[in-house]
Amino acid sequence: MKNLFDVSGKIAVVTGGSRGIGAMIAAGYVENGVKTYICSRNIEQAEETAKILSEKGICIALQADLATSEGIEKFVAEISSREEKLDILVNNAGAVWAAPIDDFPESGWDKVMDINVKSVFFLTQKLLPLLRASTTEGNTDKNLARIINIASVDGLSVPRFETYSYSASKAAVIHMTKVLAKRLSRDKITVNAIAPGAFPSEMTKVVLQDHKQMMLDQVPLGRIGEAEDMAAAAIYLACPASSYVTGVTLTVDGGWATTL
Repeated sequence: MKNLFDVSGKIAVVTGGSRGIGAMIAAGYVENGVKTYICSRNIEQAEETAKILSEKGICIALQADLATSEGIEKFVAEISSREEKLDILVNNAGAVWAAPIDDFPESGWDKVMDINVKSVFFLTQKLLPLLRASTTEGNTDKNLARIINIASVDGLSVPRFETYSYSASKAAVIHMTKVLAKRLSRDKITVNAIAPGAFPSEMTKVVLQDHKQMMLDQVPLGRIGEAEDMAAAAIYLACPASSYVTGVTLTVDGGWATTL
Protein backbone atom coordinates (compact mmCIF):
# COMPACT_ATOMS: atom_id res chain seq x y z
CA MET A 1 0.00 0.00 0.00
CA LYS A 2 2.85 2.44 0.73
CA ASN A 3 4.01 2.42 -2.92
CA LEU A 4 0.63 3.22 -4.47
CA PHE A 5 1.76 6.64 -5.69
CA ASP A 6 5.31 5.71 -6.67
CA VAL A 7 6.30 6.62 -10.26
CA SER A 8 10.07 6.51 -9.81
CA GLY A 9 12.01 4.77 -12.55
CA LYS A 10 9.38 5.42 -15.22
CA ILE A 11 10.02 7.05 -18.59
CA ALA A 12 7.64 9.77 -19.75
CA VAL A 13 7.02 12.06 -22.70
CA VAL A 14 5.19 15.32 -22.04
CA THR A 15 4.34 17.20 -25.23
CA GLY A 16 4.25 20.96 -24.93
CA GLY A 17 6.21 20.47 -21.73
CA SER A 18 8.24 23.65 -21.89
CA ARG A 19 5.63 25.90 -20.28
CA GLY A 20 2.21 26.11 -18.65
CA ILE A 21 0.40 22.92 -17.72
CA GLY A 22 2.94 20.76 -19.54
CA ALA A 23 5.79 22.20 -17.48
CA MET A 24 3.79 21.69 -14.28
CA ILE A 25 3.32 18.01 -15.12
CA ALA A 26 6.93 17.58 -16.20
CA ALA A 27 8.15 19.13 -12.95
CA GLY A 28 6.00 16.75 -10.92
CA TYR A 29 7.35 13.75 -12.78
CA VAL A 30 11.00 14.82 -12.65
CA GLU A 31 10.87 15.56 -8.94
CA ASN A 32 9.37 12.12 -8.32
CA GLY A 33 12.01 10.15 -10.20
CA VAL A 34 10.57 9.94 -13.72
CA LYS A 35 12.95 10.31 -16.66
CA THR A 36 11.01 12.95 -18.57
CA TYR A 37 11.22 14.10 -22.16
CA ILE A 38 9.61 17.42 -22.97
CA CYS A 39 9.11 18.76 -26.46
CA SER A 40 8.22 22.08 -28.03
CA ARG A 41 8.44 23.76 -31.41
CA ASN A 42 10.71 26.26 -29.67
CA ILE A 43 13.78 24.24 -28.71
CA GLU A 44 15.39 27.13 -26.83
CA GLN A 45 12.37 27.39 -24.58
CA ALA A 46 12.30 23.63 -24.03
CA GLU A 47 16.00 23.55 -23.21
CA GLU A 48 15.58 26.39 -20.72
CA THR A 49 12.83 24.51 -18.91
CA ALA A 50 14.78 21.23 -19.03
CA LYS A 51 17.81 22.95 -17.52
CA ILE A 52 15.76 24.14 -14.56
CA LEU A 53 14.03 20.79 -14.04
CA SER A 54 17.27 18.84 -14.41
CA GLU A 55 18.41 20.27 -11.10
CA LYS A 56 15.96 17.84 -9.45
CA GLY A 57 16.07 14.87 -11.79
CA ILE A 58 16.32 13.84 -15.43
CA CYS A 59 14.64 16.09 -17.99
CA ILE A 60 15.52 16.07 -21.69
CA ALA A 61 14.36 18.68 -24.20
CA LEU A 62 13.57 17.83 -27.81
CA GLN A 63 12.28 19.92 -30.69
CA ALA A 64 9.02 18.81 -32.27
CA ASP A 65 6.31 20.22 -34.50
CA LEU A 66 3.41 17.87 -33.83
CA ALA A 67 1.01 19.73 -36.11
CA THR A 68 2.27 17.75 -39.11
CA SER A 69 2.68 14.05 -39.88
CA GLU A 70 6.32 14.68 -40.73
CA GLY A 71 6.89 16.35 -37.38
CA ILE A 72 5.28 13.46 -35.52
CA GLU A 73 7.34 10.88 -37.43
CA LYS A 74 10.55 12.78 -36.71
CA PHE A 75 9.78 13.09 -33.01
CA VAL A 76 8.84 9.41 -32.66
CA ALA A 77 12.04 8.40 -34.45
CA GLU A 78 14.07 10.50 -32.00
CA ILE A 79 12.40 8.98 -28.95
CA SER A 80 12.74 5.48 -30.41
CA SER A 81 16.46 6.01 -30.94
CA ARG A 82 16.86 6.87 -27.26
CA GLU A 83 14.47 4.49 -25.49
CA GLU A 84 13.32 0.88 -25.86
CA LYS A 85 10.06 1.54 -24.02
CA LEU A 86 7.80 4.35 -22.86
CA ASP A 87 5.76 4.16 -19.67
CA ILE A 88 3.84 7.45 -19.79
CA LEU A 89 2.65 9.62 -22.66
CA VAL A 90 1.09 12.98 -21.80
CA ASN A 91 -0.58 14.55 -24.83
CA ASN A 92 -0.54 18.15 -23.68
CA ALA A 93 0.55 20.23 -26.70
CA GLY A 94 -2.33 22.41 -27.78
CA ALA A 95 -3.53 25.62 -29.38
CA VAL A 96 -6.43 28.03 -28.99
CA TRP A 97 -8.11 30.51 -31.32
CA ALA A 98 -10.67 33.14 -30.43
CA ALA A 99 -12.73 35.25 -32.83
CA PRO A 100 -16.34 36.42 -33.21
CA ILE A 101 -18.51 33.85 -34.97
CA ASP A 102 -18.98 36.04 -38.05
CA ASP A 103 -15.23 36.39 -38.48
CA PHE A 104 -13.97 33.00 -37.27
CA PRO A 105 -11.50 31.79 -39.95
CA GLU A 106 -11.07 28.33 -41.38
CA SER A 107 -7.37 28.58 -40.54
CA GLY A 108 -8.28 29.01 -36.85
CA TRP A 109 -10.46 25.93 -37.01
CA ASP A 110 -7.91 23.76 -38.80
CA LYS A 111 -4.91 24.80 -36.70
CA VAL A 112 -6.65 24.01 -33.42
CA MET A 113 -8.14 20.72 -34.61
CA ASP A 114 -4.85 19.56 -36.12
CA ILE A 115 -2.87 20.15 -32.93
CA ASN A 116 -5.49 19.40 -30.28
CA VAL A 117 -7.14 16.33 -31.83
CA LYS A 118 -5.39 14.96 -34.89
CA SER A 119 -1.88 15.06 -33.43
CA VAL A 120 -3.05 13.42 -30.20
CA PHE A 121 -4.35 10.42 -32.10
CA PHE A 122 -1.45 10.01 -34.49
CA LEU A 123 1.29 10.58 -31.92
CA THR A 124 -0.39 7.97 -29.73
CA GLN A 125 -0.60 5.60 -32.70
CA LYS A 126 3.07 6.00 -33.61
CA LEU A 127 4.25 5.57 -30.01
CA LEU A 128 2.23 2.40 -29.38
CA PRO A 129 5.20 0.06 -29.97
CA LEU A 130 7.16 1.78 -27.19
CA LEU A 131 4.12 1.90 -24.90
CA ARG A 132 3.39 -1.78 -25.50
CA ALA A 133 7.03 -2.62 -24.78
CA SER A 134 6.70 -1.21 -21.25
CA THR A 135 3.93 -3.70 -20.43
CA THR A 136 5.71 -6.89 -21.50
CA GLU A 137 7.80 -7.37 -18.36
CA GLY A 138 5.63 -9.41 -16.03
CA ASN A 139 2.46 -8.61 -18.01
CA THR A 140 0.38 -8.01 -14.88
CA ASP A 141 -2.49 -5.61 -14.31
CA LYS A 142 -0.16 -3.47 -12.18
CA ASN A 143 2.39 -3.18 -15.00
CA LEU A 144 0.51 -0.79 -17.25
CA ALA A 145 1.54 1.87 -19.71
CA ARG A 146 -0.30 5.18 -19.30
CA ILE A 147 -1.66 7.71 -21.76
CA ILE A 148 -2.93 10.99 -20.33
CA ASN A 149 -4.68 13.43 -22.66
CA ILE A 150 -5.03 17.04 -21.57
CA ALA A 151 -8.57 18.21 -22.25
CA SER A 152 -10.27 21.26 -20.71
CA VAL A 153 -13.37 22.28 -18.79
CA ASP A 154 -14.33 24.00 -22.06
CA GLY A 155 -14.91 20.52 -23.46
CA LEU A 156 -17.38 19.82 -20.64
CA SER A 157 -19.27 23.11 -20.42
CA VAL A 158 -20.00 26.07 -22.67
CA PRO A 159 -17.22 28.68 -22.48
CA ARG A 160 -17.89 32.40 -22.11
CA PHE A 161 -15.47 33.28 -24.89
CA GLU A 162 -15.78 32.63 -28.62
CA THR A 163 -13.27 29.80 -28.88
CA TYR A 164 -15.35 27.56 -31.13
CA SER A 165 -12.68 25.20 -32.42
CA TYR A 166 -10.98 24.97 -29.01
CA SER A 167 -14.06 23.85 -27.08
CA ALA A 168 -15.03 21.46 -29.88
CA SER A 169 -11.51 20.02 -29.93
CA LYS A 170 -11.45 19.42 -26.19
CA ALA A 171 -14.85 17.72 -26.28
CA ALA A 172 -13.40 15.51 -29.01
CA VAL A 173 -10.38 14.70 -26.85
CA ILE A 174 -12.64 13.63 -23.99
CA HIS A 175 -14.61 11.26 -26.18
CA MET A 176 -11.51 9.99 -28.01
CA THR A 177 -10.03 9.17 -24.60
CA LYS A 178 -12.92 6.79 -23.95
CA VAL A 179 -12.63 5.17 -27.37
CA LEU A 180 -8.87 4.66 -27.01
CA ALA A 181 -9.28 3.35 -23.46
CA LYS A 182 -11.61 0.59 -24.65
CA ARG A 183 -9.33 -0.50 -27.50
CA LEU A 184 -6.00 -0.22 -25.71
CA SER A 185 -7.11 -2.03 -22.56
CA ARG A 186 -6.25 -5.27 -24.34
CA ASP A 187 -2.67 -3.96 -24.64
CA LYS A 188 -2.41 -3.19 -20.92
CA ILE A 189 -2.51 0.56 -21.59
CA THR A 190 -4.79 2.88 -19.65
CA VAL A 191 -6.04 6.05 -21.32
CA ASN A 192 -7.40 8.89 -19.23
CA ALA A 193 -7.78 12.65 -19.56
CA ILE A 194 -7.37 15.67 -17.33
CA ALA A 195 -9.72 18.62 -17.80
CA PRO A 196 -8.03 21.64 -16.23
CA GLY A 197 -9.93 24.73 -15.19
CA ALA A 198 -8.18 28.05 -14.68
CA PHE A 199 -4.41 27.61 -14.47
CA PRO A 200 -1.69 30.16 -15.25
CA SER A 201 -0.29 29.59 -18.76
CA GLU A 202 0.46 31.43 -21.97
CA MET A 203 -2.93 30.30 -23.24
CA THR A 204 -4.81 31.88 -20.31
CA LYS A 205 -2.46 34.83 -19.77
CA VAL A 206 -4.67 37.48 -21.40
CA VAL A 207 -7.87 36.12 -19.85
CA LEU A 208 -6.34 36.11 -16.37
CA GLN A 209 -5.07 39.66 -16.86
CA ASP A 210 -8.40 41.06 -18.03
CA HIS A 211 -10.99 38.81 -16.40
CA LYS A 212 -9.37 37.24 -13.34
CA GLN A 213 -12.09 38.22 -10.88
CA MET A 214 -14.79 36.94 -13.20
CA MET A 215 -12.99 33.61 -13.35
CA LEU A 216 -12.51 33.46 -9.59
CA ASP A 217 -16.21 34.14 -9.10
CA GLN A 218 -16.94 30.93 -11.03
CA VAL A 219 -14.61 28.74 -8.94
CA PRO A 220 -16.23 27.46 -5.72
CA LEU A 221 -12.81 26.95 -4.10
CA GLY A 222 -12.03 30.60 -4.86
CA ARG A 223 -8.58 30.36 -6.44
CA ILE A 224 -6.67 29.72 -9.62
CA GLY A 225 -5.06 26.29 -10.01
CA GLU A 226 -1.46 25.84 -8.89
CA ALA A 227 1.36 23.71 -10.27
CA GLU A 228 1.01 21.14 -7.50
CA ASP A 229 -2.66 20.61 -8.34
CA MET A 230 -1.84 19.64 -11.91
CA ALA A 231 1.24 17.59 -11.03
CA ALA A 232 -0.75 15.59 -8.47
CA ALA A 233 -3.44 14.69 -11.00
CA ALA A 234 -0.86 13.59 -13.58
CA ILE A 235 1.06 11.53 -11.01
CA TYR A 236 -2.14 9.82 -9.89
CA LEU A 237 -3.06 8.77 -13.42
CA ALA A 238 0.46 7.39 -13.96
CA CYS A 239 0.92 5.47 -10.69
CA PRO A 240 -0.26 2.09 -9.33
CA ALA A 241 -3.08 3.80 -7.41
CA SER A 242 -4.97 4.30 -10.69
CA SER A 243 -4.42 0.82 -12.14
CA TYR A 244 -8.19 0.20 -12.25
CA VAL A 245 -9.00 3.58 -13.81
CA THR A 246 -9.31 4.03 -17.57
CA GLY A 247 -11.52 6.05 -19.90
CA VAL A 248 -12.01 8.70 -17.23
CA THR A 249 -11.71 12.48 -17.44
CA LEU A 250 -10.40 13.87 -14.17
CA THR A 251 -11.63 17.43 -13.77
CA VAL A 252 -9.15 19.66 -11.92
CA ASP A 253 -10.96 22.98 -11.71
CA GLY A 254 -11.81 23.85 -8.11
CA GLY A 255 -15.42 22.93 -8.85
CA TRP A 256 -15.84 25.29 -11.84
CA ALA A 257 -17.45 22.88 -14.31
CA THR A 258 -18.44 20.14 -11.91
CA THR A 259 -20.83 22.26 -9.82
CA LEU A 260 -22.68 24.07 -12.60
